[in-house]
Amino acid sequence: MKSQAQLFGSMMTHPRRHLGRTVFILPSLFTVSNIFCGYYAIISAMHEHYDFAAQAIGIAIILDMLDGRIARLTNSETGFGLQLDSLADVISFGIAPSVLAFCWGLTVLNYQLGWIAAFTFTICGAMRLARFNVQAGLFKHFVGLPIPAGGGAVAAVVHFWVEPVTSPLASGLLVAGIFLLAFLMISTFRYSSLKNLTLGRKSHFTILIIALLVALIYNYSDWTLLIIALTYAASGPAAKFYSMARHRRRSPEALRVQEAGKGN
Repeated sequence: MKSQAQLFGSMMTHPRRHLGRTVFILPSLFTVSNIFCGYYAIISAMHEHYDFAAQAIGIAIILDMLDGRIARLTNSETGFGLQLDSLADVISFGIAPSVLAFCWGLTVLNYQLGWIAAFTFTICGAMRLARFNVQAGLFKHFVGLPIPAGGGAVAAVVHFWVEPVTSPLASGLLVAGIFLLAFLMISTFRYSSLKNLTLGRKSHFTILIIALLVALIYNYSDWTLLIIALTYAASGPAAKFYSMARHRRRSPEALRVQEAGKGN
């Protein structure tokens, strides 16, 4: 016969075990939901439900942000979770956006060129994820446009116009944009990361900005999401060119200081 203390101790131990298992499973549930959104986006694009596909990719981005943050907050990051998250990102932000763009208007100008652009986007996204997995934890910023941002840019454009592309000019611009996003993903441009974003006592301004963005997305989702996606995609090259311009301005001043030092 067990004593009352032993019975009480066993009753308290089992909930802790179940809670621990739940903590480790929770991020994977968000990742599986991410995969579902990507799969749903592919099916929707094939059935010409383009806006539904774009919205599914947007929801997948939110789920991708949540699963990583929850894993870090609960200290439940695992190698399995990292690999599953990468596979989910390939589906939701590599394959789904390329299929969406292909069905929406890449083939109007030229079928072969549209096919190549869609495949280039997918393979560059996969290469971007492979590089991220190798360099994970080494940088405080992203090297190359993150694949969720690349897929989100495609979804934002489709969500803004909704109606499929019919003119060769618009199709040509879309092809160029897909190639550009693919290049940005494998580039060495630095993009800011939101991993270090915290919501503590001194983050009232951050909370205000988030609340404002939520309100804008709720009321003006087409314009707001398009501006956010394109601004973030352009932030990497803009920061690089700004840094190069500052370096060129400082170089003559540094030479003057060096010559003055030699003269003394």
